[in-house]
Amino acid sequence: MHRQVFLLASAQALFQTASVLVMTVGGLAGGQIASRPELATMPIATMFLGTAATTFPASMWMARVGRRTGFVVGALLGVAGGLLAAAGIWLGALPLLASGTFLVGAYQAFAQFYRFAASEVANEAFRPRAISLVLAGGIVAALAGPMLGHLGGPLVEPHYVGSFLLLALVSLIGAGVLLGLRVPTPKAEPGEAVQGRPWRAIVFQPAYLIALFGAATGYGIMILAMTATPIAMVHHHHALSTTATVIQLHVLGMFLPSFFTGSLIARFGVLRVMLAGVTLFAGHVLMTLTGSGFGSFAGALVLLGVGWNFLYVGGTTLLTNTYTVAEKGRAQATNDMTIFAIGLACSFSAAAPLQTFGWQMLNALLLPWLALAALSLIWLSYRRHRYLEPLQTETERGSAAA
Repeated sequence: MHRQVFLLASAQALFQTASVLVMTVGGLAGGQIASRPELATMPIATMFLGTAATTFPASMWMARVGRRTGFVVGALLGVAGGLLAAAGIWLGALPLLASGTFLVGAYQAFAQFYRFAASEVANEAFRPRAISLVLAGGIVAALAGPMLGHLGGPLVEPHYVGSFLLLALVSLIGAGVLLGLRVPTPKAEPGEAVQGRPWRAIVFQPAYLIALFGAATGYGIMILAMTATPIAMVHHHHALSTTATVIQLHVLGMFLPSFFTGSLIARFGVLRVMLAGVTLFAGHVLMTLTGSGFGSFAGALVLLGVGWNFLYVGGTTLLTNTYTVAEKGRAQATNDMTIFAIGLACSFSAAAPLQTFGWQMLNALLLPWLALAALSLIWLSYRRHRYLEPLQTETERGSAAA
């Protein structure tokens, strides 16, 4: 069990390194070959588009062929994406570069299920910690992604061809790591494996909706603020190196807590940890109101990262209690596809309100969203005996049968 979680955490570190690398140099590479400045960020946008488009089919396909096969194929898509993007830069063809990052996004779609695979190889006591430890692999990416992006920049001419060749190499190593993975294929109770409950019955459970809303709140607000931060910091006359430091602190804030988030969930309960995540997000908003200096930006983005971790790990843990073995493909795919669609919308919608309202007001406008998330978690905590515990019992029964 622990070996499988270690392999998944290693694969997570490699996948996140590829993803952060695209976020670091994708816009720069696009800018040097784009015909118009506004097209510079197309490689980043197509990466998110690739994730959103591939998430549901990836989950349903893995339900048939197994986690290991799906994960290895996903990593090989990352290899192909890195090579295609490098060719696009070499030839000065933006559509080819964007097609390559689309495939990297498809790799990301498969990799988003590493955390669910961790829940499947772990027993019930270790499950929350297994999920959080897999996400902790992102700590490596926070350091390695920007480093490899800049290291590969001048490696091969034109600039950034080498960056995407390194991305292909990282993805290939990820595929090699995943070959050692052994995720048991769970068997549901007789009759259950054929269909499970209807899709609507799964998704419209109060616990499922609140788990999805909590994780989507964390992901959407994090993407919105993270996308707006560099623009806001440049507007307030911060150097690019200072902006990079703030983003790096934010990414560390996202993943460092993963070493103890699972233990907090085991001790205090998933709903309390998610509510703490909402509180940390509110602290982020309040920190933005303290000024526009380095300390204000850094403090706000660290709180944003830790809040994301609590909501995302907590939402994933809560979600695993709302479906049976036969239903996991549809349940997980719907969850992740919705989260990435919201993240995509938030990444595209950050610039306009930032220009209209400014950095501080943009964040203050998030408070009603956070209030709704907090109220939903408090409501479920009072109704858990009706809506959550029967689902946990049913899931445990299915696991025991397997």
